[in-house]
This record gives sequence, C-alpha cells and structure tokens, in this order.
Amino acid sequence: MPVITLQYDDLEKLTGTDKETIINRVPMIGADIERIEDESIDIEFFPDRPDLYSVEGAARAMRGFLDLETGLPEYEVNPSNISISVSEDILRIRPFLGSAVVRGVKFTSSSIKSLMDLQEDLHWGLGRNRKKVSIGVHDLSNVKPPFRYMAVDPSFEFVPLDYTEKMSMTEILEKHPKGTRFAHLVRDFDKYPIILDADDNVLSFPPIINGTLTSVTEKTTDLFIDVTGLGEAVYTALNIVVTALAERGGQIEYVKVIRPDCAELILPDLEPKNRLLTKSEVKTLLGMELSLEEIVKQLERMRFGAEALDEETIEVKIPAYRADILHNYDLIEDIGKGYGYENIKVRIPETYTAGKSHPISLLRSPINEIMVGLGYYEVMPFTLTSEKINFENMRRQKTDDVTYVLHPISEDQTMLRTTLLPNLLEILALNQHRELPQRIFEFGEVVRNEIASQHVAAVSIHPQANFTEVYEVVDAFMREMMLSYEAKESEDPAFLEGRRADIYLRDKKIGVFGEFHPEVISNFTLGYAVVGFELDLTDLID
Repeated sequence: MPVITLQYDDLEKLTGTDKETIINRVPMIGADIERIEDESIDIEFFPDRPDLYSVEGAARAMRGFLDLETGLPEYEVNPSNISISVSEDILRIRPFLGSAVVRGVKFTSSSIKSLMDLQEDLHWGLGRNRKKVSIGVHDLSNVKPPFRYMAVDPSFEFVPLDYTEKMSMTEILEKHPKGTRFAHLVRDFDKYPIILDADDNVLSFPPIINGTLTSVTEKTTDLFIDVTGLGEAVYTALNIVVTALAERGGQIEYVKVIRPDCAELILPDLEPKNRLLTKSEVKTLLGMELSLEEIVKQLERMRFGAEALDEETIEVKIPAYRADILHNYDLIEDIGKGYGYENIKVRIPETYTAGKSHPISLLRSPINEIMVGLGYYEVMPFTLTSEKINFENMRRQKTDDVTYVLHPISEDQTMLRTTLLPNLLEILALNQHRELPQRIFEFGEVVRNEIASQHVAAVSIHPQANFTEVYEVVDAFMREMMLSYEAKESEDPAFLEGRRADIYLRDKKIGVFGEFHPEVISNFTLGYAVVGFELDLTDLID
C-alpha cells in the first residue's frame, strides 16, 4: 500500500485545523500512521482510496471527517479552446486518452513534490505500474495547442525529461532510466505513442517519459494534463489529479478530445454518479438502526451528496474522484467510518464460543519477530499472479500443479501463486524510487495442486547484496526457530550457479536461497544485486 508523506504546514493550511487533531483522527478514516517526524507525517492509505494519495485529497477528506466542510465537493469547470486529436493508428497501442487544463496554480517545492508523488502512486494504484494508466503533467506556457496523440516511428527524436540532448525513442528505451524500466509496455509495437503540440514539440512519450520542454517548476502556473491507458480508469485518474489541483486553488478547464472511433469527448467529466440507498440496507450491514437524518449526516461527513427521498430511501451523489464505490456496501462502510466504529455500542453476542489463536497465527508471531529483528519489513502481496511472473520471469519451468482462475479479470491475475519470491521481486520493482537497501519478507500462502501451504520468503536489494548475506540470514532464522538444517548444492535456475543452495530439514527439501540470476533481475526491471530465500514451513503448523 502507498505511504504518503504529508508536510504539516501544507496539511494544516489545506485542512484548516492543527496537526495534533489530524494525527489523532486520521486513522479512523481508513489509514495507518507509519511514522511521525518533526516536519511531516507518513501515512499508509488503503489501496482502494487513490483519491487520498496526496496532501490535497487527504485534506479534503479530513475537512469533512472533522465537520469543517461537509457534503459533495463542487468544482467549477470552465470552457476552453484547447483540443487534442487522437489518431487512428494509436488505438491498437494505447487507445484511451483523458486531458484537462488547470490554470492559476501557485507551486512551491513541496507542492510540486506532492503532485509528482501523486502521479507515481496513481501509476501503481490505478495504473498497475503504468500499464493501464500513465499520467503526464506539463507546463502549458511552453507549448502551443491544438495537440495530437499519435503513433510514430521509434527513430523519432526529442529531448526527454532530465536530459539535455536529443535521443531517439529506441535509445530512450535502451538508455534512459525510465525507458529501461518501462520499455516492456511498448517494445512489441512497430510504432510508439507520442503527444505533440501544433509546432511538433513533444509533450510526452506515454507511458515512458515526458519531454524536458514541459517540465513543471515553481514558476509554472498553467498545466496541461494527459492521461493515457488501456481502459476507463484513465478518466478516474484524470479526475483525481485535476480535483487535487483545484484544492490548491487551480481553475479547471475542459479539453476537447477528438477521437476517430466516436463522437468527441469533453473532459474532465466531474459529474457525480447517483445511487439509491435504503435505511434497511444500512441496518442489515452495520447491525444498528440509524435515522435517515443520521445516515445523511454521516454520508456528508464522508464528502458524499445525500438527500432523503422518502422515509426509507436516500439518494447519494458520489464524487467523480471516488474510484472505490462499486456497491451500496461501499457506501455503508463509509457511513460506519463517519459514525465512528469506536462509537458503536458493544453488545454481547447471542451465542457464546471460546476462541483461541489459529495455528498459523501462532507460527506467524515468532517468524515476524525474527525477520523484523533481522532488519526486514513485512509485506502482504496479492495471492493471484500470472504464469509470466510466477515462472517465466523467474527462469523456472512451468509446472502442472497450478490452480487457475476460471474467469480472470486481468492477464496479471490468472492463477494462484505457487511461490512467494516473484511477488516480493514485484514489490521491489514498484519501489525503485525508494532508498536502498530494501529488505522485505512475507509469511503467506501458496497453492499447489489445489492444496494451500504456508511459506516464508525474503529478499534484499542493494549494490553489495551477495550469497554470504543471505546465507547469514537463513542461518540466523533457522537458529532462532530452533531448526537444525542442512544446505546442499541447488539447481534452481532463478539463482546464480555456485551461489545458490537448497535447504533440507530432516532429509526433506523445504526451501532455497541464493543470489538471483541477472536475467531474473532484468526481468523484474531491477538495477541492483538481489538475494533471497524461501522456505515451506507447513510441517511446523500444529
């Protein structure tokens, strides 16, 4: 889950209250405080709330939660004469485009950083690492509309962000840090996406890198925003970005998107969606009866529009930036947050049973204590994965013990994982903007032949990562678990020959450790040495 750094002075100004009040109340809106610093606070927001991935979005939500400004936020969108045309040949590459203009923004170094962090967190949260959504933010004063979104030959040259010399798009994919990291998103096409202005100046090579011409600085006041991708999440991301900028005083303007396959679009579309919610639904899910007035009040605290239509039904208006409201259950969850779970009266259940810790929990506790003591952070990736991640990226042969998803919603989630290490390497790839070293672990479930087992795995990435480091970690872990083990030569292709070993417990192979093969590191677009281990601890569960 994304961890957002919020500067106190910015947060207090945008929220309208003091930092102590925010620190005390923000966990109740659905967040965990990671750390409290002298000048800032780091907050981990749940991944279903990408609208909170910025100080502007967090402040907007907190104003409602603290009863400082309740109800549906309304944003004025003015007309403009700016348009962007979509060419026919781009539709087979990256077909969805959303655009908007925001004027009159007053930037500081911290607000620019907040905007850039919002981009990157949306790339992860909504965009699946830029595959489904990528965002470009440009200084409008340096380019001339109308704009064009089209496909060009890979030999096309421009000066990419953070560089001073022209590079071809092929060279960018081979040499630029962003290019090498995201090249797989466009490499298989014979032409690459680009956004040009009326004078053929480059705004963006989506989803890879912007042109240096449109870099945002503290002198920037007017912005052109492009969001490209593979589906309608593009429009949600656009709404989140423009409303965040509007919270900072920006004035939103429409952009006309001219497509060859349909009527032109006028974006952004900030009209709220309407849902009908009944009083009985709320009572059934929350387990307590609230009056219509109370339900309306709590919905408005959570920044929805709400109006009672009769004695049973409420019309709810959902802000255009809320991507998480898929069912009335989601509205009722927010009603519970607004009411305050701490305010729900404790009631003795009608049936009584004596509870006890689950055996898996009893095993998890010492594992977590040991790994945290060794300097590793716990993560909880998804259990669903794909054959590419689970096998191909790891240089391992596909096995016949895989449990597949019958109706997958994404090509990234087609099977249940049979190993933990690929998920951990994915997380390292998503956090390359964080400082090194990074050391993470997971105690979690894998499924083989439709049977679940419990594994622990850990990875470490930094320039000096080597076999000795991971051997020491494995040895310390097994010693603390009071397990007598034996290390034998391994043939696992995910690791370097001569720098890998299998782990045996009572003559049974339970795991592997070593230095990852350079090809595995490259497959996960990582730039440094990585070591890791994985153990099957199912037999230790009583």
